[in-house]
Amino acid sequence: MKIENYIRDIQDFPKEGILFKDITPLLNDPIARTACLKILVNSLKNQKIDKVVGAESRGFFFGMLLAQELNAGFIPVRKPNKLPYETISASYELEYGSDSLEIHTDAIQKGDKVLVHDDVLATGGTAKAVCELVEKLGGEIVQCNFLMELTFLNGRDKIMKHPIFSVLSY
Repeated sequence: MKIENYIRDIQDFPKEGILFKDITPLLNDPIARTACLKILVNSLKNQKIDKVVGAESRGFFFGMLLAQELNAGFIPVRKPNKLPYETISASYELEYGSDSLEIHTDAIQKGDKVLVHDDVLATGGTAKAVCELVEKLGGEIVQCNFLMELTFLNGRDKIMKHPIFSVLSY
């Protein structure tokens, strides 16, 4: 199965000059979605994972599936003022702006083995911010994994100290 056949290009979204990689066709197809999940799980080589951290918002889709498959907890990392409990935050740059993310202060315990997941590795700003939050709480990042990587944006340079896996590269 070719997972790339389930990624749709949307020109000029969310703003002019951006070619957005839309994963909704992948989410809509149960066979392709299951195949993609299997690839992501197999990339972990049977490593123990205590928590899966999914970045808002497209990281939630496969993040929850990964947590279920790995029998791990799931932690949503969200944009400011979306989480109801005490949080810490980290700021980051996107290819089309800047933002910040938050995580609950009790989400990760010192020494937890953590899988960081998002749909795309672009400039690396989001992934770097998520990694900073995980490490601030004492988590040990086992891997950062993504459905796709936009290699021309060199995002992996920002998270190079962690193992990185992407199902697709563009």
